[in-house]
Amino acid sequence: MAKVPRTTAGRAYSRLTRHERNQIERMLDRGKGAREIARELGRSPSTVANEVARHRFVTAPRSMYGEPAPADLSGACERLQSWPRCCNGCRRRRGYGCSRKPRVFYSARMAQAAADAELSGSRRGIDETEGSVAAKLSTIRSCLARGLSPQQIAALHPELGISASTVYRWVDAGYAEMTNLDLRRKVGYKKRSRKAPGRPTRHSARRSHDEFARLPEDERASAWEMDTVEGSAADSARLLTLYHRPTSFQLAIPVEDGTCGAVKAGLGLVRAALGADGVGRVFGLVLTDNGAEFSDEGGIAALLGEAAGETRLYYCEPRRADQKGGCERNHVEIRKMLPKGRGIRLDRLTRADAALVMSQVNSEPRGKLAWRTPSEMLLAAFGEDARALLDAFGVEALAPSELDLTPACVERARAGRGEAPLAG
Repeated sequence: MAKVPRTTAGRAYSRLTRHERNQIERMLDRGKGAREIARELGRSPSTVANEVARHRFVTAPRSMYGEPAPADLSGACERLQSWPRCCNGCRRRRGYGCSRKPRVFYSARMAQAAADAELSGSRRGIDETEGSVAAKLSTIRSCLARGLSPQQIAALHPELGISASTVYRWVDAGYAEMTNLDLRRKVGYKKRSRKAPGRPTRHSARRSHDEFARLPEDERASAWEMDTVEGSAADSARLLTLYHRPTSFQLAIPVEDGTCGAVKAGLGLVRAALGADGVGRVFGLVLTDNGAEFSDEGGIAALLGEAAGETRLYYCEPRRADQKGGCERNHVEIRKMLPKGRGIRLDRLTRADAALVMSQVNSEPRGKLAWRTPSEMLLAAFGEDARALLDAFGVEALAPSELDLTPACVERARAGRGEAPLAG
């Protein structure tokens, strides 16, 4: 019994399938006509005829093997001029006794591959007008040049109507001459150097990370993380960093060197900005690195407002930077503007440079903060104390259009003040 022809009504997908193409190839090999094949498949005869004509490939001459059959086959075998338009089903199909070329065959495998490639190609590019695409690409290029991530671009420019993954795809496709080199995090990783482990800082048992881990989860979540950022090998100066877990706010204070005295001098500036009462209100709990620069636990704890009978300062375990992972990850934002290996000299870094870096980094909208900025969140958390801290260190709230997370931002500001470049 012949099959009832299928209709396209209610069908979500009407392309020929690989099974149907296999059936076409088998019936062509048996010498069946287009109408007979169409009845077997439940398709129209024109669908079958067009499929064979569109997806027939040359097998001889060998120089044309696998190429689609040319449209003009005048002078070729009569089988190629009309149905079946290919050598399938010919008694001479293997070439024995046939000297006429080209020899053309329908192959289900090759037809499926060609159809898939055609469908994929039709979906490439951007389905918009040239003017709207140019405007969007211009905005994306400008944002990437200022160091913004695709996530930040999508969040700060909802008028573009694109997602972060779309930005990644467009950059990867090379639109508007963009490349993956414009995506810092995507190409900026390299194998980390391994230093010989230093001597761990000795501290009281009550300040160990085990004791910190025993605190209630909400207290640990509200802690600050403290560390230092090194410059080039020729530098003695460092940045003392204080990162607040809930708000992602990070202070970066230039200190003379990597000694404990320099760290305490930097913390002294924080205490001077907030006063004895203010530093106690803001820095309720601090988790710090185990380096020698933090060895004076009593002096550091006192500067952080620790009173008798309480513990505010805790230490990570040796070689466990992951225990203060928020601080380490936020150093990446600082390194955007003060990259290592570019000749940047922290010895030349001034308080004004550090204020600019902190203003930029803490004005970045963050996804974890519902696209609010760390500065906004710090002000919401600590009010007047936060305002005093920001004012003391020159941290300003910048609009998204003012963000420029590149080394050029610092160098332009230094040139405007008549100072020498940081690099060199």
